[in-house]
Amino acid sequence: MVNFGKKLMADQVEEWESYYINYKLMKKKVKQYVNQLHQGGKDRRQIVKDFSKMLDDQIEKIVLFVLEKQGELAGRLEKLGKQRAILLEQPDISRVAELQDAYRQVGLDLIKLLKFVDLNANGIRKILKKFDKRFGYRFTDYYLSSRSDHPYSQIKQVFKHVGIKAVVGALTRNFADLQERQGSYLSIYDHPSAIPKDPIIDQINATVDKLTRSANFLQFLGQRALIIEEEEGPSEAVEEKIEEERYHFISLVLNLVNTFLYMVNTYIVVPTADNYSVSLGAAATVCGIVIGSMAIAQIFSSVYLSRWSNKSYFRPLVFSSLVLCLGNLLYAAAYDMNSIWVLLLGRLMCGMGSARAVNRRYISDCVPSKYRMKASAAFVSASALGMACGPALAGLLQWNFKLSFVTFNEDTLPGWIMAFAWLVYLAWLWIAFKEPFFSADPVPAQDSSSGHQTPVDQLESGLAQPLLLHEENKEISEEGEDGDDSEDATSEDSHKPANSFGSAYRLLTPSVKVQLLIYFMLKYAMEILLAESSVVTTYYFNWDTSTVAIFLAILGITVLPVNAAIGSYISNMFEDRQILLGSEIMVLIGVLLSFHVTSRYTVLQYVTSALITFVSAEVLEGVNLALLSNVMSSRLARGTYNGGLLSTEAGTIARVVADGTITLAGYLGQDKLLNVTLIPSLVTCIASIVGTVVTYNSLF
Repeated sequence: MVNFGKKLMADQVEEWESYYINYKLMKKKVKQYVNQLHQGGKDRRQIVKDFSKMLDDQIEKIVLFVLEKQGELAGRLEKLGKQRAILLEQPDISRVAELQDAYRQVGLDLIKLLKFVDLNANGIRKILKKFDKRFGYRFTDYYLSSRSDHPYSQIKQVFKHVGIKAVVGALTRNFADLQERQGSYLSIYDHPSAIPKDPIIDQINATVDKLTRSANFLQFLGQRALIIEEEEGPSEAVEEKIEEERYHFISLVLNLVNTFLYMVNTYIVVPTADNYSVSLGAAATVCGIVIGSMAIAQIFSSVYLSRWSNKSYFRPLVFSSLVLCLGNLLYAAAYDMNSIWVLLLGRLMCGMGSARAVNRRYISDCVPSKYRMKASAAFVSASALGMACGPALAGLLQWNFKLSFVTFNEDTLPGWIMAFAWLVYLAWLWIAFKEPFFSADPVPAQDSSSGHQTPVDQLESGLAQPLLLHEENKEISEEGEDGDDSEDATSEDSHKPANSFGSAYRLLTPSVKVQLLIYFMLKYAMEILLAESSVVTTYYFNWDTSTVAIFLAILGITVLPVNAAIGSYISNMFEDRQILLGSEIMVLIGVLLSFHVTSRYTVLQYVTSALITFVSAEVLEGVNLALLSNVMSSRLARGTYNGGLLSTEAGTIARVVADGTITLAGYLGQDKLLNVTLIPSLVTCIASIVGTVVTYNSLF
């Protein structure tokens, strides 16, 4: 197994050896703390105090060394700057070349320092995770928030490295000056695209991007798919060979098409669901149940199809296509059968065919790492495109005719069209899909009975942590997730994926729980906006089906441009947590503006508030899932109960609650529908903002 301890030894600069984090010592101390806690030699408060002091000392050692090296680099750049100033007045081509070589040497030393910081930052993250693994999952939040909040914070030097970026900027600017020998002054600050193309600058930028996790549009979309990378795994050569053997491009395309069609299927009924309900003798607000019944079934289908994908991807996709085809046929036939129950049964069957968890997992398990980010971005794009195409297609289906005893109109055509689409997809799937091979070694099940936790005292700082999660951890080596050091036995449990919702829940930190709450909130707000749009706009503005479809299609079309702006620009200007909090506040503003509080409710107010809410929620979703993929345990990267499934379930439950709220609020009258359904959005939005503020300093 690839392990961090050996990677640290292999990658460190020999003459800087004593300045790296002493990862091996800290692992041994964690093991000693485990034994001491079992034997009663130390209480948990003392262990936390000792470990915090040890980590403080390690970070201080790293930071002081980084500052020293920054000073040396700054001094060298200052001297070279004086030489550069002389050359600007008295140009000499041979001396310019010598000066460029000197700058390149500074660049190489800067890259060494950047890699030093990166390696130590990873070491700090891993040792915090290891401590959490042994003693509970609250220490990291406590440590990061208490240290980063301090006015003399040293940990910010490791994770924010502002000083190093200043050195990078100075070096890049000086290179630009040397390469501009035509007399005009071209500043990289005025012209960011004019960064010099010298290879050493490219290397520095690549290292800085890795260190700061700078995002571009592709990476941003990929993170939205919440396809988590495992931190540890087989050697790169072995892993690459396995991935290439499992990868099949057409099979990936089929998964993406499945995602696209499912999203079209979800939203194609939104503009007409209220009219369809009325035509079958139900209230217009029953559209909430009609739309939401698909999400209700998806709660269960996501689990059993994800579990099924442990053994096959082809069979779940075939099952999904068949069920969706049959569900849409029932949805369309309900009109001539004059039965609201057949309509609901059809939508429930469509939800039972949801294979989004399988689609996500296929990308995670079967797409090589070098293509995975592109595939993840394609997954999100396919979802967004389907979301926009569904209402748009509904707006085009305005025919009304009858063949024999079968009616084709704006209510039934979505069902007939989607049934045909799934039938065509099934034929393509049967012909072209290639089943990847599965390992013959089954993953042993974890004993859920070993998860006993003992109540413990509250830390003086407010930090509450359970005792060791497993009594048998006496025998578990300090090796943990990293698989380090030959003297330690390999801990298989530390690599096992969660095998139940309970075990997955125990892997969630408070920060992750807040992010899942935010995901619930934004999905609720979006579903309320979309699902009740037809009823609300008909009641207040007398919009017809085509107008509602155009409005919803425009909302859907905003997804990709908004993500392009966030991924390419805004995420590189602000921290993810800053964008997160700002987006939550904007969603709150959009929700507040949506309330009907005056005597007249105008189209301008509705459209403006809807755009603010929807666009802000889209921004929030991207940043939320990006943060979630960073802070979630790597044990949730694989298996049935993976991070993608958890986020899918949180979002699906939010949609179910939203659609149920619409139907229940309808009993109070359509004049009260809008305000009543917005109240839960307001409450959950405020709760998510409070949660973000509380965990803000742990969102590194």
